[in-house]
Amino acid sequence: MSVEKIMSDWKNQSFRPVYWLEGEEDYFIDQLVNYAEHNILNEPEAEFNLTVFYGKDANWAEVINACKRYPMFAERQVVILKEAQQMRELEKLESYIQNPLASTILVVSYKEKKVDARTKFAKLLKEKGELFSTKKMYDNQLPNWTNNFVQSRGYSIQPKALHLLVEHIGNDLSRIANEIEKLLINIGKRKEITEDDIETYVGISKEYNVFELQSAIMQKDLSKAVQIIQYFEGNPKAAPIQQILPVLYNFFSKVYMVYGLPSNDDKTIAAGLGVNPFFVKDFKIASVNYDFLSVQKNLLLLHEYNLRSIGVNDSGTPDASLLKELLFKIVN
Repeated sequence: MSVEKIMSDWKNQSFRPVYWLEGEEDYFIDQLVNYAEHNILNEPEAEFNLTVFYGKDANWAEVINACKRYPMFAERQVVILKEAQQMRELEKLESYIQNPLASTILVVSYKEKKVDARTKFAKLLKEKGELFSTKKMYDNQLPNWTNNFVQSRGYSIQPKALHLLVEHIGNDLSRIANEIEKLLINIGKRKEITEDDIETYVGISKEYNVFELQSAIMQKDLSKAVQIIQYFEGNPKAAPIQQILPVLYNFFSKVYMVYGLPSNDDKTIAAGLGVNPFFVKDFKIASVNYDFLSVQKNLLLLHEYNLRSIGVNDSGTPDASLLKELLFKIVN
């Protein structure tokens, strides 16, 4: 079951007695816990019927006792256990989950871990309640998720601004969502987020960033590429080497795929690479400037320099020097 389906059920006053929210993606767990804490009960009901525990400070007996209470002046009560992964003897909640109270909604936030699906406990959770498991989103899913998030707020975002934001932040949905909310507050009545907005309100230079470096390499513009790397050297937080290399590797991997596509038209390339049609021209330019063997060589170089950047076969060459060295080998 998805976050949207669970929230839809809650809005329609349809509840299971137990919700076990687990896994690697905190954002979705936090969404549900926040809604349960602030929206299932109205303010007067919550005063008597909302109990929140934190795993580090609570014990299993306290949680069970709270769950077994009957609601006051309301149809139901909500008991929330946050950071349950930090609670000792958590498995002792099993006795309550086996026979939960219909008037209690127990919401358990169990982050960064998952119960073993083969165990009796996991099967009990599925039988008596809702077991909601999350996993980290793949990097290639982030642009689409981010774009949908912006659209859900009634706005749009320029393709370049979208990718600039995602690549700068990385796989952190909570931070992406927070930055977007901040952008929407600052752009006023406008309905589109631009590159200028990203530069002004998120603090990412629209001239000196990993995508501009990628563009310079794509066009074999050595002078511009060196300029950008020198900017990174003076501003190490702008684009660390471990952020740059995966972007370049992903780019050349897609250029490599272009050679295997049945057609060179924009629609075929966009569908085959799974990219926004806005970026198709970049892959076309790169496939002209770099032949098949050059792309193969560049992928191997990026792998080699990724290893060197973490100290494999390298005695500590500064990141900027590694990037410049790599750049000359790619372009030449």
